[in-house]
Amino acid sequence: MRNEEDSRVKTPAESISVTSAKSKVLHKRFQVLESQGFVVGKFLGQGSYACVRAAYDVNRKHEVAVKIISKRKAPEDYLSKFLPREIDVIKVLKHPYLIQFFQVIETTTRFFLVMECGHVDLLDVIRSRKVIEEETAGKWFYQMSQGIGYMHSKGIVHRDLKCENLLLDKYENLKVTDFGFAKKLVKGKLGEIKPSETYCGSYAYAPPEILKGSPYDPMIADVWSMGVVLFTMVSKFERY
Repeated sequence: MRNEEDSRVKTPAESISVTSAKSKVLHKRFQVLESQGFVVGKFLGQGSYACVRAAYDVNRKHEVAVKIISKRKAPEDYLSKFLPREIDVIKVLKHPYLIQFFQVIETTTRFFLVMECGHVDLLDVIRSRKVIEEETAGKWFYQMSQGIGYMHSKGIVHRDLKCENLLLDKYENLKVTDFGFAKKLVKGKLGEIKPSETYCGSYAYAPPEILKGSPYDPMIADVWSMGVVLFTMVSKFERY
């Protein structure tokens, strides 16, 4: 039950006080970024233990995106296994159709991953347009396949390809992002790719082997997911 104090309207002075307190908290949170030449901007997205904000990099003189991960909220296996693996992967990936990673900053309470900033994700574009022209879909599919082909040539698989993880820049060039499930391929003594048994990613983009719970080739799984992305672009039908 709400008490009388909860239900009353705050005075202008009280509202200013609350806003000021929030500003101080945000300033303290972003102080480490500001000290390294970043001007923190608008909020871009929120997850269960991370958020993304736009920022301006004064040193590089361009806009970036900063993924802010809370050590207090993130699961232990994410902090000890998945995040270090993601950082190891994105450090070695440099391709025009992959979101570029710039640096990681760590404090006692947070990780800050600084990377290239995309403008909109592919799913939002598909939903906002009446139709994706065949020529445009072909261009974006080509750019995605070039980025993923480069990753595979480096012995790295993405494992979470979907429209939400494909960003368009201001020139409408497509770039692959979100390497949280990416990993280096495991090979046997004869150089063969060992099947993966970790079932990650989104069911709508997953191949039959993953849906059946069978071991699968992660490179082939990436290719299957690319096909689902292309199907979604040209049909505007979202699989569930």
